[in-house]
This record gives sequence, structure tokens and C-alpha cells, in this order.
Amino acid sequence: MRPAIYRTYLGAHFYVRARFVPDVHIPESHPRHRSLVTRERMAQLTEEGLVSVTGLIAHGRGEAFDYLLGERTVPEAETAERAAAALLSLARRPVITVNGNAAALAARELGELSRACGATLEVNLFHREDRRMEKVCDFLERETGEKVLGRRQDGLLEGISSDRARCTKEGLLAADVVLIPLEDGDRAEAMVKAGKDVISIDLNPLSRTSRAATVAVVDELTRAVPNMTAQARGLVQRPEEARDILDRFDNRRNLEAILERICKGLTGQASTDTR
Repeated sequence: MRPAIYRTYLGAHFYVRARFVPDVHIPESHPRHRSLVTRERMAQLTEEGLVSVTGLIAHGRGEAFDYLLGERTVPEAETAERAAAALLSLARRPVITVNGNAAALAARELGELSRACGATLEVNLFHREDRRMEKVCDFLERETGEKVLGRRQDGLLEGISSDRARCTKEGLLAADVVLIPLEDGDRAEAMVKAGKDVISIDLNPLSRTSRAATVAVVDELTRAVPNMTAQARGLVQRPEEARDILDRFDNRRNLEAILERICKGLTGQASTDTR
């Protein structure tokens, strides 16, 4: 087994080799370098049992939407990330739920965000088995240095028929604000029905997750989370400003603006503004 090798790119951490994938040299000058490096990371962690095979399919679907957005954080995403940071900064008991894909892509970044806003990390898996749950929890604790919930799930989220209903009373059930990166729509809807404010990170603006969320961040995870962390660090000390940001944010309109941007891109009329 080859050791995992970390590399830092645009502020995020990636594995650059996968166990059973031939060594591939990906020059940093390649226009899609970041995407290719990320695929290598996901492939390795699938072999190690953290990411499910179907999780790779979900990742590819997200990449397609990111491509339509120019593989960058668009202004509407920045607006949502600021609103998300405001909501987290005002929360009494914020929780960040983490699945295999989220852990593989941005464990360290999610740990930084949890510290910035005082959120608890809780693991929840669709393809759940005890061994995999232990692996993901261990990985997340090792990468973040934080204690995570999820090994012992003593609660149930109403309205979910799969194992994803399983959660913790101390974490998700007690939360007032929940960040759900790369989550399914049924859980997003169930959390909203349970009276929680929900922040999603989902590259598909048409998904049930994005539509159900209180604040839907349509951006790639490793770009979105550091942006939210930077905003949250400042807003924690400025609650009035955070409330003003939330009062001015309209999730439906923001999603409509992103869809309009995607449509313009598809017809060759995309804005020329760059970041």
C-alpha cells in the first residue's frame, strides 16, 4: 500500500495518489488540475472504505454543475456563504453533519468552520455499516482534532425511512441550525419540518436539498467552507450585522439568479467577470 501524500492547492488539502490507480503526473499548469487531483483523492478514499462507490457518482454529478459555473465561486454563492456564516454565528446549538464525501473532500476545512462558529461535528452515512462509521469518525477526528458524534446514534429524525434517520440526541436532534454539506433532499426536508434552520452546500441549484434549505450555498465544498469560515470569524462578534445579512437574504431569489447564470453560460452569454 502506498502512503497517502498530501498536497495543498488553493488553500485546500488533497491526496495526490490513489492506492490502485496508476501513478499519473498531473501538471499544475493543467487547466483542470484541481478537479483531477480531487478525483485521485476520492479514488483512494473509496479504496480505503471512507467513500462509497455511489458517492463517486454523486461527486461526478456535482462536478458537472461546477463546470457550468466556471469552476469558481460566483457572486451569488458568495452572498449565500455570507448568509450561511451569519446564521451559524447566531446559532445557539449549531451542528455540522458529515458524510463520507464531505469528510474525504474537506475534513480539515469543516473542522476549521466548526471551531469558528462553535459547531458540533456529527457523522451520518447513507450506506451505513458499523465498520465504515468507525472509519469515517476516526478519519474526521484525526483530520480535525475534534471529537465527533455518530458512533452511538441514540435518536431518530422523523420523516426518514432509511438508516439516515439515525442521529444523536446530543447533536442533530438538539440543534437549532444544521449545516448539511452534500446531503440528500429527504433529510433536508425532514430537518426543516423539525423546525431547524438548514444550510446546504450543493452544486445543484435544482435539487430538493437546495430548495428546502434556509440558505442554499451553490458552490464547490472546498471553496465554500473556507469562505464561510472567514466570514463566521468576524460575524460571531457582530450579531447585529449578522441579523441584517439574514434579513436581506432571499434563498429563492438567489437560486433563481444562479440558474439564470447557468443558462447564460449554456447559451454562450456568460458574464466576463472573473475572480
